[in-house]
Amino acid sequence: MNQTLENRFYYLDNFVTVVDSVRARYRHLLNLEEQAFVDGFGNLPQASAALLVRMVMRKGELFRLSKLRYDEIGCATSAAAPLIAAGWVEPRPLLDIGQLFRVLTKVEIAAAFPQLRQVARKSEQLDFLRQAEGGAAGVRSLEQWWPDAADGLLQLCEPVATLCDRLRLMFFGNLYQDWSEFVLSELGIFKYEQVDLSPAAQGFSSRQDIDDYLHLHACRERFLGGEEPHAVVADISAQPYPNPWLEERRGKLLFQVAQHYERNGELAPALRLYAGSSRPGARLRAIRVLERCGQPEAAFALAQQAEQQAESEAEQQQLLRVMPRLRRALGHPKLTPSVAVSIAQHEIALPRPAPGSSVEGELSRHLACADAPALYVENALINSLFGLLFWDAVFAPVPGAFFHPFQSGPADLHSPDFRLRRAPQFDSGFELLRSGGYRQIILHNFRIKENTQSPFVFWGAIDEALLALALDCLPPLHLQKCFERILQDIKSNRSGLPDLIQFWPAEKRYRMIEVKGPGDRLQDNQIRWLDYFARHDIPVAVYYVQWAGESA
Repeated sequence: MNQTLENRFYYLDNFVTVVDSVRARYRHLLNLEEQAFVDGFGNLPQASAALLVRMVMRKGELFRLSKLRYDEIGCATSAAAPLIAAGWVEPRPLLDIGQLFRVLTKVEIAAAFPQLRQVARKSEQLDFLRQAEGGAAGVRSLEQWWPDAADGLLQLCEPVATLCDRLRLMFFGNLYQDWSEFVLSELGIFKYEQVDLSPAAQGFSSRQDIDDYLHLHACRERFLGGEEPHAVVADISAQPYPNPWLEERRGKLLFQVAQHYERNGELAPALRLYAGSSRPGARLRAIRVLERCGQPEAAFALAQQAEQQAESEAEQQQLLRVMPRLRRALGHPKLTPSVAVSIAQHEIALPRPAPGSSVEGELSRHLACADAPALYVENALINSLFGLLFWDAVFAPVPGAFFHPFQSGPADLHSPDFRLRRAPQFDSGFELLRSGGYRQIILHNFRIKENTQSPFVFWGAIDEALLALALDCLPPLHLQKCFERILQDIKSNRSGLPDLIQFWPAEKRYRMIEVKGPGDRLQDNQIRWLDYFARHDIPVAVYYVQWAGESA
């Protein structure tokens, strides 16, 4: 049996790993109370420490003693005593009526409040009792609410719960990863690149950064929980954060709230928030809101500014659609459109496939022959080649990129300065493309990094035979152009690549093929890739497939 499964205290060991890591790397960012916790935790009896971790890892802060049953811990009451003495667990928490109803079953509620026996649902029971109490029920212990209760309650004290979230953030660098990451790694489900986590590469440089992250996270949770948006926005900093990583999060939250306002027709606050958001796409949304507000002059001025310094190809593409409309609205002369690049397009009729077959699979089988295989690769092949060539660049231990041993990629992957911060490593990779050494590095990394998590490498979709075929047929100049475009906008350009690739190994050539089935059309990110390929003489074609005997 796997050693992780044999170790009944695996979860405690994982928690200790987090505590020890934070204490070693970030002790200077902890206050005195937090230092006392990370120092004192190691002095707890094993059963007490394990009980605390079980409570931390479970949902909520109230726990019935009868449900804290773990063979390796034993008696929860005994294990809780040192935690109570330390002030980390409350043995007789005070509950309001809503909390009481959450910890009791419907049968127990009926026993505690006989007058509610005939009421059908817990929600109706709660409403009835609140009306009967006149809203003056207050807070009481479980024993005071129900003297005959045969169970006890423990409450994880709020400072401890908050601190554990802070520790998790300092270790993982985010709050969406949780304690299960350890188990997935130790069971061999996920394999991660080992990155230098020395003090020089640590993610947090100040306590304020951590406080700001937690504050933004709380604001986001309030917004997603349905709180009035204006109340949430009032608590979000009006000034950009100097930390780019935090500013990205602030910009995203403002963008999400602005979208909420826009969907509800509240255009003035939407426009204000779009203007204050640094998130890509916010400027374009602001242009469209100005149009809806009947302010075409302001929309046109902002669009002209965007044309002069577009933030991305996606924005450029959208401006090509917006500007003609604004010019018409303002009576400006129509501009002569630029000549579109030519892309090979084919219409083809194929027999309708059996249920479960894809249009891509049908076309690949139709086009393939013994000396020219056609393979379904979509985003997998080019991204994997990129990830394998630039493995050392992607996993370079630059400050703020890696926080812990369970990261599939750097935290700043989508930052505008991602490439700049790793310029020497990326320059080395591009030099290998020019010198011819790229093939050896790609195949070497494929072998030694097999199944290691990466934001670019699709391990299940590639094998050494496919890589060798691609490296034989794709000129290094074409790879260079593809890789440069990925680096221009990693978030957008990792997707949208053509569905198929066809190789002619004897001639060392290839073509990429985008497939569109009946009723399907090209998406914006696909159009951008196709245009890029055509402008750089990279062979590509679009096939529009219809089923034989059926009208288009």
